[in-house]
Amino acid sequence: MSLLKMIKNPQDLKAIQKALLPQVCKEVRERILDVVSRKGGHLGASLGATEITVALHYVFESPKDKIVWDTGHQTYGHKILTGRSDKLETIRQFGGLSGFILRKESEHDTFGGGHASTAISAALGMAAARDVKGENNKVVAVISDGCITGGESYEGLQNAGHLGADLLVVLNDNQMFISHRVGAMGTFLAKILTLGIVTKWEKRLEKFLARVHFWGAGLVRLGKRLKVLLFPGILFEEMGFSYFGPVDGHDIGRLVEVLEAIKKVKGPALLHIITKKGKGYEHAEKDVFGWHAPGKFDVNTGEIQKSAGSPTPFTKIFGQTLVRLAKEDKRIVAITAAMPDGTGTDQMRDAIPERYFDVGLAEQHAVTFAGGLATQGLKPVVAVYSTFLQRAFDQMENDIGLQNLPVVFVLDRAGLVGDDGPTHHGVFDLGYIRLIPNFVHMAPKDENELQHMVYTAVKYDKGPIALRYPRGASLGVEMDKEFKLIPIGKGEILKENPADQAFVLAIGSMVYPAMEAAQALEKEGLRVGVANMRFVKPIDKDLLKSLIQRGIRKFITVEENLLAGGFGSAVMETLEGEQVQITRIGIDDHFTEHGTQPILRDIEGLSPEKIAEKIRTLLPKRTQQTAAIA
Repeated sequence: MSLLKMIKNPQDLKAIQKALLPQVCKEVRERILDVVSRKGGHLGASLGATEITVALHYVFESPKDKIVWDTGHQTYGHKILTGRSDKLETIRQFGGLSGFILRKESEHDTFGGGHASTAISAALGMAAARDVKGENNKVVAVISDGCITGGESYEGLQNAGHLGADLLVVLNDNQMFISHRVGAMGTFLAKILTLGIVTKWEKRLEKFLARVHFWGAGLVRLGKRLKVLLFPGILFEEMGFSYFGPVDGHDIGRLVEVLEAIKKVKGPALLHIITKKGKGYEHAEKDVFGWHAPGKFDVNTGEIQKSAGSPTPFTKIFGQTLVRLAKEDKRIVAITAAMPDGTGTDQMRDAIPERYFDVGLAEQHAVTFAGGLATQGLKPVVAVYSTFLQRAFDQMENDIGLQNLPVVFVLDRAGLVGDDGPTHHGVFDLGYIRLIPNFVHMAPKDENELQHMVYTAVKYDKGPIALRYPRGASLGVEMDKEFKLIPIGKGEILKENPADQAFVLAIGSMVYPAMEAAQALEKEGLRVGVANMRFVKPIDKDLLKSLIQRGIRKFITVEENLLAGGFGSAVMETLEGEQVQITRIGIDDHFTEHGTQPILRDIEGLSPEKIAEKIRTLLPKRTQQTAAIA
């Protein structure tokens, strides 16, 4: 009989005998594998966190007790145990479950998570709120070893230690960072430490050593060194936390035992758990990077489905271009914030490792680090997702823009990214980068223009420069063999006719949809020109003025970005005072949910059909009637 079918909420889990929890873990893994193999999604992290998830929900009282997850990659098991197993088939699909933590989705989702390193700060806020209101519940933050490399995690830890908050941080160390030590001794230490005896005697020893002045400082230093050897969590201890572990994260019985003991401990505590990413599925265990989010695959053979004949992804083209340029220019160095494969910098890592830097999940540091490199004559290329670069806006402004340092920013996943949803949609960078003085920001219409923009960017030495490109396969256009410099701030007219009634000004990924829309309208007798503007900053003022001189009075801007402050806003500012009508097509003032890129673009009015539909409403009815008669 399936135990999982009996579990509709965490209370049902508690009714199951402790001896049967290994079977629950097995069924949770099977459910995750079944769904992800058919629907796609994040796999390795959720498989690795299965026992942690089951143990937490078995010991704590969610939603009264608050369990805060970092990022959400590891939460498919959490969704299963909190009443969403039947809906797991819809995960990351339009109208279905989010692939991350979403507060409106469940009362057990205590804090939304898509960007890393936020769990400790959010959990501390909940713990502080509990104390202010005089309530009595536990708060647990679950954070992975990778996410704890982010600076916000340490800000949260030091504040929690300072406040002495009653908070448990569970460090899910999946053997990709920090300690690999695990075994009976680690579990034994955790069990002993939960009794409070060791902590009590440790504090007495420290007081004793502090009083024995006549033995000098040497004995105090010796005592501290012994403490480092005896207590592996010295870093966390020094920040005010009681450290427990490491504990085997796949021994569900011992996990429950340790958590039940720690639950009685007051004050900030950290439980260090060692897990294996991809645990329970051989293929995912052997290749943790490839199976982080593998897409659809055959569970039995481990064969990942690949689209036959698909054009090379934009990400790979960027990586290839960067390596080619770096071999010619010794100044070029690549920087990524723990996303080498996702940004294409893995190719630089493999080809020229001495000029490749992975700084961990630390976007703020990545930007200022790049600034330091630039002051010494190097040409740093910071490759990061558009949505993640938002975290380093202050550094871009003060450390790069203000000092006018020649740093190159390459933004992957710009625009609507699809299934990852609102935490990952890169629909803000046209606005937030345009705000910063000295920055240049551009977007290619296709992969051929992308390689030329990367070349232009590394050759540009007058200040910071950024470019963005979309997620997914490129368009399959022919690639030039030689690189070409693109004049800064210059667009190009792709389609024009003396009888044009309006002109579409498109940027980046919207250029080809705008062309399709214009061609469809032309079949109806409606004349609309199209320009590939290339640059959001600086805008090509000469191109716009030349169109006005031709008699164009209707302009339509199209961007895969939020309208507020974006490309269309830049055009309006540029043409302020001119007797023209400007209509902006883009994303309105809201967060777009998850779904495939074609579905989302159509909903947001960015498909060729929706662009054409909008333009029709702007042209005089008499013109349309005349066209129909013709």
